[in-house]
Amino acid sequence: MSRRYFGTDGVRGPVGGALVNPDFFARLSAAAVEWAKTQAGRSGSVAGSEGGTREVAGADERRSEGARPLRVLIGRDTRASGPELERGVIAGVLAAGAEPVRLGVLPTPAVARAVKTTGAALGVVITASHNPASDNGIKFFTSFGTKLTDADEAQIEHLLPEAVPLGAVEAAQTTACDETALTAYVQAHAQLLPAQSLAGWRIAVDTANGATVSATPVALRALGAEIVGIGDQPDGHNINAGLGSEHPEKLAALVRESGARLGVVHDGDGDRCILIDELGAVLDGDEILTILALDALRRGALARDTLVITVQSNLGVDAAIGAAGGRVLRTNVGDRYVSERMRAEGAALGGESSGHIICADISPTGDGLVTALRVIDVMRRSGQPLSALRGELRKFPQKTSAHRVPERRALGSCPKLQTAIRELEAAFNKSGETATTGCVGTGRVMVRYSGTELKLRFLVEAGEETLAAGALAQLETAARADGLFEPTQ
Repeated sequence: MSRRYFGTDGVRGPVGGALVNPDFFARLSAAAVEWAKTQAGRSGSVAGSEGGTREVAGADERRSEGARPLRVLIGRDTRASGPELERGVIAGVLAAGAEPVRLGVLPTPAVARAVKTTGAALGVVITASHNPASDNGIKFFTSFGTKLTDADEAQIEHLLPEAVPLGAVEAAQTTACDETALTAYVQAHAQLLPAQSLAGWRIAVDTANGATVSATPVALRALGAEIVGIGDQPDGHNINAGLGSEHPEKLAALVRESGARLGVVHDGDGDRCILIDELGAVLDGDEILTILALDALRRGALARDTLVITVQSNLGVDAAIGAAGGRVLRTNVGDRYVSERMRAEGAALGGESSGHIICADISPTGDGLVTALRVIDVMRRSGQPLSALRGELRKFPQKTSAHRVPERRALGSCPKLQTAIRELEAAFNKSGETATTGCVGTGRVMVRYSGTELKLRFLVEAGEETLAAGALAQLETAARADGLFEPTQ
């Protein structure tokens, strides 16, 4: 069963467009509740198609007449469009006979945690993550706090109603807000390190004018750290505006100016973390994952000696972890695919180069605050600065680009691009991976569409920078010749 509306990470697009408006969010949320009911019908428990079950508060009672309906937790980021879209979600939840619980502005991982710890049937987050304020979106979480699988999302689309009754929309105006989830999230995370263990630490934080503004700085201060921050004045329109995980250079400058020990950068909804070392250099997800995996391997604490990454990650990660006796597994791009593979393999650490890091022993999904605390703990225990820790990853030279496209044409039907891919993979001693995600011993090429934007993305890695640059140019030329994007791009 294919998906029409869901992308790599939920549904996302311009506010007011066909996919991001209160009416469609109401329909989608009603369908998600109907899907959750099918999960709850399995012996009075709630689960996603990833397997396993979780007993839900009142599950037995719900089988009797007049029992309490399924509870749905709803959080959002700081976008001005959030409240109106939230009313649409609430209308859909009510129309499907469930109980909506507003959590207010909350990091995405905090919603996931709240769903898992309170026995709710479903979690909903209204966010477009790192996208600009003109966009918004919606993503759902199972009762385990995990993201839905492709199959789950396809079922929800199949259940999509034509409309939501007007009465449900009117009732959505009066739903109260429960803000205890934020406090619980911050307090739980502040307990991950010893009390006052960050006394004397100056940490620079960029919360991207987003959902972590009342979470990460508060948790770090509770541990004794002095915080210098930017991106901490959200007005509904400035989320990710020249700040956050897509623009870490702003915080890098602040780290250098303030003498901070490190910098922590989030995206708009807080499931990503990018770090800045004390010299002002930016660490991406690959470097963060390598630090955490090597530390865990040396302590005998890396579950199954395995790190799960995506095809986007640098080949240097494989080399560093392999040399330390670990195993690296790769998935398609998307943190939920990482999470699914982690569960299948019994792994506890995985993530993406974009900064989505999953520490499954703490959080069921990517959590920027957990990521920061885990790396800080490595620094604290080892006594090494971040600049020294990052030095253990030697990246292959990498060249990337992204081009806007009018549509997602099948790449297999683009002859010039396919020829270029085959030629490059032959030159790189291709080792048997698929054509658009070739991962090889001396280099690799990857051509794929973005899951959240109309963009075609190119990635090339090679033993030398000049080879990578030349290969990227060859791919772009071929794609232009196939008419995938304008010649001027």
